Amino acid sequence: MSQETNVRCLGLMSTVARANVRHCLPPTSSGVTRPLTEETQMKVVVAGATGLIGSRTVARLRDHGVEVVPISRGEGVDVSTGEGLAQVLRTAEVLVDVTDAPSRDQQVSTDFFTTSTSNLLKAAAAAGVGHYVALSVVGADRVGSGWFRAKAAQEDLVRHTPIPYSVVRATPFHESVAAAAVAGTRSDGVHVPPLLLRPVAADDVATTVAHVAVGLPEFGVVEAAGPEEVRLDDATAALLGTLGRTDPVVADARAPFFGAVVEERALLPGPDAHLGHHTFAQWLKSR
Repeated sequence: MSQETNVRCLGLMSTVARANVRHCLPPTSSGVTRPLTEETQMKVVVAGATGLIGSRTVARLRDHGVEVVPISRGEGVDVSTGEGLAQVLRTAEVLVDVTDAPSRDQQVSTDFFTTSTSNLLKAAAAAGVGHYVALSVVGADRVGSGWFRAKAAQEDLVRHTPIPYSVVRATPFHESVAAAAVAGTRSDGVHVPPLLLRPVAADDVATTVAHVAVGLPEFGVVEAAGPEEVRLDDATAALLGTLGRTDPVVADARAPFFGAVVEERALLPGPDAHLGHHTFAQWLKSR
């Protein structure tokens, strides 16, 4: 069976959640084929399943009616070493990678993403996984340092895999504003760069990731963004206000954001981004 036929087959199976599919074989990168019966259900493995996005992605995938297998160190699976990956990926059709580095430091995050992604891709190829979905960040292709550079290195590995893939780039999460405020707190105020953002809710990112995972591989990038454009310094001031803090917010173009000095519009998505429904103001009220 050709790769094109296999990919089309996966799209059909995802559309009907495989509940009533017959005589269709999932695509694999190793040539392995697995006959499907009426009872066969799409199996999606989620790496990073206990994190902010991962836990929500698991829930959204289950809404699609697929079999979801969350993996974590607690389950005996370690993406940093590859331990347990071969067993958990057996018979899986889709692997969703929403892992995150333990630090925003460029070297630490680059080491994490290159090691874990390499392990995941190797295991996925050996298991015959037909679709690899990786969560990345808007700006990975434009910001050449910090955590963004690490995500670019991850994307590069995914693009060069023989496995059909999709990359979901998200704009900074609502929680990123709080992280920037903590990182930018100094004696004279809170220093943050005057960036234009479309901050996005974790639930909206998870919804996009799950939607992409049960669909056809994109062989490219899908963007997920928030519904409104805001300035980071204005969002930071609003956040501090809800916390009862009176620290002045300093719009500092030299202040780093996730380890990088970023240009004003570098983190804005393109016109075809999937826009979420939850605003930053709604997130503030829910805190």
